[in-house]
Amino acid sequence: MPKDILVHVDNSRACGPRIEAAVKIANQFGAHLSGLYVRPRLTVIPPYIAADLDPAMMTIQTQAVDAQAEEAKSRFDTIAAASDLTVEWRCVEGGLARTINTHARYADLVVLGQADADDPKSVSDGLADRVVLESGRPVLVIPYIGFPEDFAERALVAWNGSREAVRAVNDAMPFLQAAKRVDVLAIDPDDAENGHGDIPSADICLHLARHGVNAHANHITATDIDVGDMLLSRVADAGANLIVMGAYGRSRFREIVLGGATRHLLRHMTVPVLMSH
Repeated sequence: MPKDILVHVDNSRACGPRIEAAVKIANQFGAHLSGLYVRPRLTVIPPYIAADLDPAMMTIQTQAVDAQAEEAKSRFDTIAAASDLTVEWRCVEGGLARTINTHARYADLVVLGQADADDPKSVSDGLADRVVLESGRPVLVIPYIGFPEDFAERALVAWNGSREAVRAVNDAMPFLQAAKRVDVLAIDPDDAENGHGDIPSADICLHLARHGVNAHANHITATDIDVGDMLLSRVADAGANLIVMGAYGRSRFREIVLGGATRHLLRHMTVPVLMSH
């Protein structure tokens, strides 16, 4: 059960609903909520160039960054003030992903936003990728279109019997236990030796049932549709408002590469996605 929740706060249009989501979840579990704003590092100008520049330019740049940080804090304080939560504000200068990863390691759950190509102040497209693969903590990504009022009442678990999927189910257990219905879906399941058992999704549903989860086993074969699209289609069919899945990836040449289904979901999701690695 999450007792320490970290939410990333920025100046994007979607930040308000993201904070509201974090507040709602913290209220549900009686958790402490920390809002983290990462100040960008000011541009370092070489001395031989700085000598010819108006000193006021640096002052203007600093004031602009200060104003953005204050705007973010005001938004966080206003939304959090409507609850009885214990909250904490953190404003830290540094690289975005690295700073969030550092603070995430001391939280039970990290709440991030989905990248929005139409908002220049939105998070970068690869932020959630890096945090879920590097922080060691479950990450809940909130879609930029908003946070559903009936969040997690119906959940869809993407199951493939992997270590990452096991970790995601375990991390999502408090949400699954509170859900009215949980559909566990195996897409293109392999044979029983690869972790699915004799009946795909049946064993994990039995495990979930022992934890009081109303779980239903499903498996399908996606022969003519992308796995990510299939998951999104089943979310719509089931009326699900939470996706739980493992994040599959590897580090190569210092570049994070996520599996196709995971990346597709992060770009096209319309409901929150809880991921673990």
